[in-house]
Parts: sequence; structure tokens; C-alpha cells
Amino acid sequence: MASLKEVKNRINSVKSTRQITSAMKMVASAKLHKAQGRIESMYPYQQKLNEILTNFLGTDITVESPYIEVRPVTKVAIVAFSSNSSLCGAFNSNVVKMLEHTLEEYSTLGKDNILLFPVGKKVEEAVKKLGYTPQGTYQSMADKPCYTEAYQLAEQLLALYAEKAIDCVILIYHHFKSMGSQVLQQEDYLPLDLEQMAMQVAMYPDKKEMATYNNDYIVEPSVSELIAELLPKVLCQKIFTVLQDSNASEHAARMLAMQAATDNANELIQDLTLQYNKTRQQTITNELLDIIGGSLR
Repeated sequence: MASLKEVKNRINSVKSTRQITSAMKMVASAKLHKAQGRIESMYPYQQKLNEILTNFLGTDITVESPYIEVRPVTKVAIVAFSSNSSLCGAFNSNVVKMLEHTLEEYSTLGKDNILLFPVGKKVEEAVKKLGYTPQGTYQSMADKPCYTEAYQLAEQLLALYAEKAIDCVILIYHHFKSMGSQVLQQEDYLPLDLEQMAMQVAMYPDKKEMATYNNDYIVEPSVSELIAELLPKVLCQKIFTVLQDSNASEHAARMLAMQAATDNANELIQDLTLQYNKTRQQTITNELLDIIGGSLR
């Protein structure tokens, strides 16, 4: 049985750990609140951008763009989003597992035909362990989502696709649904599916207001040229949206993980305190028995 000093030291150690996890939970909660505010401010802009695009697509205009061209996949690019630090539950490990599963799907192409763009330190380390060479380092984006950096990454992907250096781009990230729910998603980024985008816009809550949209506009120089100009903006905005989603999901996952760790610490402290009291009581009882036994001799 452990001595009183050992049990007391364990109690003090767990209390110190509880202070750390509780503080990390509060920090993650504050960061999550800011991330939620950024997402809520950005969604109306993205929604309106997609709305304008899909409404013009509803005018039976023939769209010519390199980003909607579907080709046989001989070379693929995968963009995976993780965090730079750990202590956020299974957030990073789930991304890595999904990445490994996706790599298995395209394993027949060979490593040279799979380009990996890891956003975040954890997934970048996983990419190197898997024997792939990252196409760049994007760790700063994972900590502080920046539209300029997201735009540069999107431009790089768009240029590779337009030059036919790649035939498909896949995104792996967590979608932030709520504080307690972050959904891991694998999504096709390129080629752009205009029909699917129209369906997503149709699912927006304010679709009834969109139904009053009037397509009778005078567009210069032409609708097709406007759409061709609008598509890259929509695609760049998509990367930034995914980056914001992943960042908010990270903070939510860390907050939940630290809450669970704090709860476990509280339970362990209760168990150790009970053990300490029992050991102390037994020690006192033994001492009394020794005193009584000595006095009877």
C-alpha cells in the first residue's frame, strides 16, 4: 500500500495538472468565440457570392472555364488541414487517418503523381513519415487564418489545374457544425461541380428570399465573361472558408478535450483523497493498537 506521503504527492500533482487543463480550456474557449465570430461574419459574403454565381448559371449560359473541365485522373493534389499543436483529442489523428485512406485510393497512381499540401504542423509531420515530400509549409495559416495566404494557396492550385499539371484536387478538413460537433470531410475542390454548388445554395435558410431574384440584368461585357471572372474568386473564398472551419473545429476539439481532462482530474482527486483518508485512518488505528498492546505487557 502507498504511504501517506506518496498519496499526498499524487494528489498535489493531479491538482497542478487540473489547473493547467482548466486554464487551457478557458483559452480554447476564448479563441473559439473569436473564430465563431469570424465565421459568422464571413458566411453571408460567401453565401451571396455563390448565390450570384448560381443565379447567372440558371440563365442557360454556356460556361467555359478550365476549372470545370473534367479529365481522367492521372495526377492528384490533396490539401489536408490540421493544427500545429496537440492536446485537442482525436482532431489531428482523424485527419491523418482520412489522409492515409485517401492515399490508398490513389495508390495506383504512384507517389510521384500525388501532390500533398499539408496545412498544419501535425499533418505535415505525418506526410513526411508516410514518405511523401510536402509541396510547401503552411503552418502559419493553421494558427492564424489569413485570407492573403489562403488566396496564394488557392492560386497555386488553380494554376496547376489550369496548366493540366493535376487533374483533381481534394480537401480534407473538419467542418465546424457546433461546439460539440466537428465533422471530418473529404471534398472535391477541383474540378468545380456547378450543379452541386447550385444545390448547396438551394439549401440555404433564406432561399425564399432568393426566389424573388430577377435574372433580367444587363451585364457587360457578357454573362459568360463575368462567370469566368467570378469562378476563381469563389474558389479562393472556398479555401479561406475551409481554413476558418478547421481553425474553429480545432479550438472546439481542444476545449472539449481539456474539459474531459479536468473532469477526470476531479474524479482522480476524489479517489486519491478517499485512499489518503483510509490509509491515514488505518495508520492511526495501528498506532493505537501498538500503544494499547504495549501498555498491557
